[in-house]
Amino acid sequence: MASRGRRPELRGPPELYYDKNEARKYVRNSRMIDVQTKMAERALELLCVPEDKPCYVLDIGCGTGLSGDYLSEEGHYWVGIDISPAMLDEALDRDTQGDVILGDMGQGIPFRPGTFDACISISAVQWLCNANKKSDVPAKRLYCFFSSLYSVLVSGGRAVLQLYPENSEQLELITTQATRAGFTGGVVVDYPNSAKAKKFYLCLFSGPSTSIPEGLSEDTEEEKPAKSTFTAERVPYRIARRGVVRKSREWVLEKKARRRRQGKEVRPDTQYTGRKRKPRF
Repeated sequence: MASRGRRPELRGPPELYYDKNEARKYVRNSRMIDVQTKMAERALELLCVPEDKPCYVLDIGCGTGLSGDYLSEEGHYWVGIDISPAMLDEALDRDTQGDVILGDMGQGIPFRPGTFDACISISAVQWLCNANKKSDVPAKRLYCFFSSLYSVLVSGGRAVLQLYPENSEQLELITTQATRAGFTGGVVVDYPNSAKAKKFYLCLFSGPSTSIPEGLSEDTEEEKPAKSTFTAERVPYRIARRGVVRKSREWVLEKKARRRRQGKEVRPDTQYTGRKRKPRF
């Protein structure tokens, strides 16, 4: 893991930085698993895809497949692309439900036009802003990435890319190239006043621009500090996700809260919410 104050992108190309040792942290460190899962959950929330219809989703910088696990749990199908062989090896060892391929997003997305309904990316796009060799031109690589992404999405498709821009100039470079490629949209910032919890989500639309969702703040959701633990064994995905059992009362309440944040009509919570009904004769 990078030392404090030293960004991973400044330590070398991603295919070398994410070696076997770094990849293992993404399947054994419970805090990293929880953070990745929460960001994937937020990205899917910002996509505003129909909850009753499975979608075909592209996961850019899929790594060990943590974000893909959440997509699978929500009933979607996905394909992941990543530049690190070590990260993809861990994904295959974990028997992720999606397909994964080795590739450099800066050289374009290798799929046919209109293949995917939507796209998510967690902590990957900022890597394109650094030149690791003389032939690398960040602006050209970003444009190649965004133009190919625009192509592989269906008409009206959306992409939500979580990223860590180094500064405002880097964020402007990214958004400029996305606009050049034909995307509309904007940036959603969660917890803008928090040094640790602040997150940037680039929300892109391949069709007419719609309203940009509002970012989360300390007033809408209370932050809880999480301790980092490291074990010698892989942490099962369902245990890592705060022990929330699918269809349980807590799971139902979280889902209803997410729909309220999306501006959808949701029935009020009662003592019967999430209650299991007895089978009828």
